[in-house]
Amino acid sequence: MSMGIIGKKLGMSQIFDGRDLIPVTVIQAGPCKVVQKKTAERDGYEALQLAFEEENKKHRVTKAMAGHFKKTDVVPHRYLREIKMSGFEQGQDIKVDIFKKGDLVKISGVTKGKGFAGVMKRHNFRGGPGSHGSMFDRRPGSIGASAYPSRVWPGKKLPGHMGDVNVSVKNLKVVEVRPDQNIILIRGAVPGGENALVLIMKG
Repeated sequence: MSMGIIGKKLGMSQIFDGRDLIPVTVIQAGPCKVVQKKTAERDGYEALQLAFEEENKKHRVTKAMAGHFKKTDVVPHRYLREIKMSGFEQGQDIKVDIFKKGDLVKISGVTKGKGFAGVMKRHNFRGGPGSHGSMFDRRPGSIGASAYPSRVWPGKKLPGHMGDVNVSVKNLKVVEVRPDQNIILIRGAVPGGENALVLIMKG
């Protein structure tokens, strides 16, 4: 069974291992409270519902969610995520020490939103000549055939909304774990900007 935790991306930095400079992403991982435990007998599958980051402003918590937290004697939190994992009981804390240096993890998050983008930025098109009055510049060019099929083929790369999508990156290496600070350092980049919510999975 896999293990996971909810975290928040704090930014990027670099550390020196005695020989090389290693680019790392700094993530505040947990602590996460187990709000609900799903079982195969009752729910048809095994999973844990984790809560992350206590909500200080009570007016932001709906009555339904307040009742859900009260039922399990857990303080209202800002984020709830369900992870298919076991080994913990309701009310327990899951901390960053479930990971260790050298682990390979999968991190999921929402990428930075870029808004409406042209084909050169969105799909890495080359563009046209930029001089001698061509007036082509950054346009996409021809987008289909003429007589047949007299339409644009499905899947044609065109300008449009870029970013703000769910992305998972596998086999990222854990460089360092700091349980006293709830910090984990991941080699390389992970999806999202600063303060973006991420899900860290192992196994």
